[in-house]
Amino acid sequence: MAQKHTPEIVLPTAEHHHTIIFLHGRGSTAAEFHPELFESQASDGRYLPDIFPHAKWLFPTSGMMLNRFGDVESQWFDMWTTENPHERFEEQKTALNEAVARIKAQIAEEAALVGGAQNVVLAGISQGCAVAVAAMLCQGERIGGFVGLSSWFPKVVAGVMPGVEVVKTPVFVGHCQDDSVIEIKYGEGLRDHLEGLGMEVQWQSYPDGGHWVNEPEGIDDMVKFIHEALKNLT
Repeated sequence: MAQKHTPEIVLPTAEHHHTIIFLHGRGSTAAEFHPELFESQASDGRYLPDIFPHAKWLFPTSGMMLNRFGDVESQWFDMWTTENPHERFEEQKTALNEAVARIKAQIAEEAALVGGAQNVVLAGISQGCAVAVAAMLCQGERIGGFVGLSSWFPKVVAGVMPGVEVVKTPVFVGHCQDDSVIEIKYGEGLRDHLEGLGMEVQWQSYPDGGHWVNEPEGIDDMVKFIHEALKNLT
């Protein structure tokens, strides 16, 4: 039986101007991830829904699939190891492509509601970021902005040459130096690859925060980036 991939949706508290699509990591779900993210505070004590009252938040969920040990877990695609997310990356292709197709469809749906893809921000953490990167590069048009946290560049799409408009998408990449799940060198590799494609990347590393968002500085940086990316479109 086909899985249902029903996203978690948090509606704006004011008129709907933008949509932020945020992908969870491996071993999590949209239902688990979004309240955890919304517990993270900026330095002024506010939470993300309060900071972005005009934004609809959409949290896709990966669904369940077998891992290489024969166990079922929540993941966008199976990985051989988190110590080296590039290992045997060819085996990730089918599931990653299926996930990318779903995310691209969700971007298109939200773009139709908010006056274009330039009003949609795509974000992801860990494995969810890897899927989001692939979806962004395979888009036919620029989106409002991209936020990637604690992740890496997915080699499955290493040969993809994004269109001229896609390359104009502003990008924020953040990684904590004490991340013991995905080493910071992989975040640096993500930054370098996107810059090599001609994209403008805002890079931030943090001394602590583990495999998560640094608080409150990382939240502040992400908020500032999203505000500036969307403001520059008006």
